[in-house]
Amino acid sequence: MKFDIVCFDFDSTLSAIEGIDALAEKAGCGVEMAALTNAAMNGEVALEEVYAQRLNLIRPNKAEIDWLAGVYIENRVAGVKEVFEQLHAAGIAIHIISGGLKPAILPMAAQLNIPANQVHAVDLSWNKLGEYSSFDEQCPLAKNGGKATVCSQLNPKQLKLAMIGDGKTDMEAKAVGAFCIGFGGVVARPLVQEQADVFIKESNVQAVLPYLL
Repeated sequence: MKFDIVCFDFDSTLSAIEGIDALAEKAGCGVEMAALTNAAMNGEVALEEVYAQRLNLIRPNKAEIDWLAGVYIENRVAGVKEVFEQLHAAGIAIHIISGGLKPAILPMAAQLNIPANQVHAVDLSWNKLGEYSSFDEQCPLAKNGGKATVCSQLNPKQLKLAMIGDGKTDMEAKAVGAFCIGFGGVVARPLVQEQADVFIKESNVQAVLPYLL
């Protein structure tokens, strides 16, 4: 076995959309939001500079998050189910580490047999009417370097860990010894191609398996 722990980004890696952009489009501010998301993923601005700004612009209610969960599932990237089945069968610990919104990610994670405590993402809170209240500002994943922090927390014994994703924030896990696989099957970012230990251009995520097993 090459790796003991395999961590996946979610947006544009396991699902072919950026959830925050889909919510923004629904709310009528899609162009502005996509520019902010791209600036963060390409490393042009710090994630923490745009995180609160994006959520305050959209203020997603509970029903909209439930809607997004369904859109994530509809847009699952080719090969995801097969990859997770093979990794489970090999006895590898699988985690999802995302700067996305945890309540929207959990339903697809459950379909892939990933328990909630192995989904690391940003939680939201709502008021009694289901209207947006706030996000977990203490979550490291709402900041640059957050994925490296989570990978470090998951791996106190310094086991072999791989991180797979499409953005600069995924490549930051290299700082804590992760083997970083850049996934360009949805969005191919030059910075990620440059920084990744391995870069995958294929649109089917099963292309990562030879590097993991």
